Amino acid sequence: MKNIIYLCLITLIFISCKEEKKATEPKTETIKIEKNTALKYPKNLLDIFDAHGGIENWQKMKSLVFTMETKNGDEVIATNLKSREALLTNKKSTIGFDGSKVWLKNKSKEKYKGYDPIYGYNLMFYFYAMPFILADDGINYKDAEPLVFEGKTYPGIEITYNNGVGETPEDRYVLYYNATTFNMEWLGYTVNFVEGIDKKELHFRRYKDWQNVNGLILPKSIIGYTFKNDKPIKPKGTNIFKDVKLSEKAFDLKMFKKTENGNYLN
Repeated sequence: MKNIIYLCLITLIFISCKEEKKATEPKTETIKIEKNTALKYPKNLLDIFDAHGGIENWQKMKSLVFTMETKNGDEVIATNLKSREALLTNKKSTIGFDGSKVWLKNKSKEKYKGYDPIYGYNLMFYFYAMPFILADDGINYKDAEPLVFEGKTYPGIEITYNNGVGETPEDRYVLYYNATTFNMEWLGYTVNFVEGIDKKELHFRRYKDWQNVNGLILPKSIIGYTFKNDKPIKPKGTNIFKDVKLSEKAFDLKMFKKTENGNYLN
């Protein structure tokens, strides 16, 4: 009987020690270290992103829609920011990109007029999403010659694309910014999808009117300029933007599917 009691006591002490050891063992945590996206961009471009609300805030967003005033009435442009499905709607036509193909629905009895939809469906989205669109993958950056306009000097960043990026990878952009505030002021860009023009000369748009959308500073208007010898000359027309909405939720993909009477273009 004594032996049995002794064995029971030994067993209880052993179990108690084991549980105490288990309780005092430090817990280990697995910490996921995410790569800092800021390391991908030059310092002056990061300063521009920060002046416009921050690249991290932009990258949280998954959809953008805005209305652009045109001489033919309002045009609504909706885009999924990550996968770039797009829908452009006005009273004369609807152009869509479903993620693989571009399609056009002509609502007018007249022949479609305008930029080739294959290249033009995301044209104004690209201009509107400046400067953040210049954070896309496959982009190369280098300092550009400053732009001097009306006695003021604007430093520049030249943007080129790796082969296979976009419909026209030979495009070249130059972002010019305010050296004090780092606000974007000008965009110089080449045009490669219009026949009969110089594909190396810079065209110009001016950015001077901004609006705050969910903490991000986006254009309220963009002014097109005449140009010569890679320099802006005088204003020729203004795009005005309204009803701008940014969301952390993407649009339903059904929204971008070809509609009845629409035709694929590629």
